[in-house]
Amino acid sequence: MKKTILLLAFGLLITATLRAEVISAESETPIEPDSTATNEPQTSSFATAYNAVQDALASTGSDIKFGGYIIGSYKYNDQEGQKSNSTFDLRLVRLYVDGHAFKDFYYKLQLQVNGQPGEDKGARIVDAFVEWQKFKELRVKLGQFKRSFGFENPMNPLDVGFGAYSQATTKLIGFSDRVGEHACNGRDVGVQLQGDFFPMSDGHRFLHYQVGFFNGQGVNHTDKDNFKDLIGGLWISPVKGMRIGGFGWNGKYTYEKYSGAENTLPSTDRIRWGLSAEYMGDWQVRGEYVWSKGRCVTNAAAPEHADAWYIQGAFPRHNGFQLSTRWDCYRYNQSWNSLKQIYEVALTYYFNKNLFIQAEYDYTHDKTSNDRNYNSVGVQVYCRF
Repeated sequence: MKKTILLLAFGLLITATLRAEVISAESETPIEPDSTATNEPQTSSFATAYNAVQDALASTGSDIKFGGYIIGSYKYNDQEGQKSNSTFDLRLVRLYVDGHAFKDFYYKLQLQVNGQPGEDKGARIVDAFVEWQKFKELRVKLGQFKRSFGFENPMNPLDVGFGAYSQATTKLIGFSDRVGEHACNGRDVGVQLQGDFFPMSDGHRFLHYQVGFFNGQGVNHTDKDNFKDLIGGLWISPVKGMRIGGFGWNGKYTYEKYSGAENTLPSTDRIRWGLSAEYMGDWQVRGEYVWSKGRCVTNAAAPEHADAWYIQGAFPRHNGFQLSTRWDCYRYNQSWNSLKQIYEVALTYYFNKNLFIQAEYDYTHDKTSNDRNYNSVGVQVYCRF
């Protein structure tokens, strides 16, 4: 008897439910929800906001991309007098976002997040700029970005071919600059104009120019001396993959941490010029020479002139392997008794363009060191995502 009553009640409930759905579907006026109900699902405000953002981006022709890369390494050297001759290291961990807005504007924000926290260490901004790119003949970049000097400096660390940039780049283009500037990764804050002229039949352009005005104090620092660095370059490309060019730099660096009694901060001129040439194809070769005038602001006895050069080459890639070599030279006072030479050989295996491993051997002859001749070996893993 109980089963019969339950079955009858269930049948009546199903019938009533179906009838209500039919009436609701046939009615011209939709059934209004009960305003007193508290458990009914509501329209998602997040979904509404998300759709509005997507519509706004679509209307501006915007795109956005997130990415990053990691470089980890192990190095050993037999130089005397070192606290440690071997170390594991996270050379770089970087994250970035970039894209286009309103079709003609390119933007990029890049963070470096490895290293101990502190000034010019740990998490910090390395790139933050917007570039107007409507015309190939004239593009305007504003923000914090690579200085427009040399071929190697603007290159991504994954594309340099060795475990470090050359001494010409590190000492004379603002990585650990000889004038005493804080670590800047070859970057500064400013504005730059650049462009390309004379398109060739294969699509590349024959002439490139670039000129920029910068604070002269490096990344994440404001101007300290009312003097703007003027940096520019000009190169030609006779055939695709080949560039031959020259660069100039009229600048000034002011030391910000001076604690002496004088009211003015110590500063130094930074006058430089450079010559560069490269060919990038199956075979690759690149060479640069940089001359510099400007002493170290923290050492009045430091020499004023210096120069550096390097030449490197890479054999065609075969079965994922590529062999590279480099001769890297720096003269601290532009005399031969201050020459530091590094002879480098690197063998890289590419799993793909975003993951590769590199083994490197360096022989260093440094006339300014107590241990003039020493060897270094290292292994680096590069991963891009």
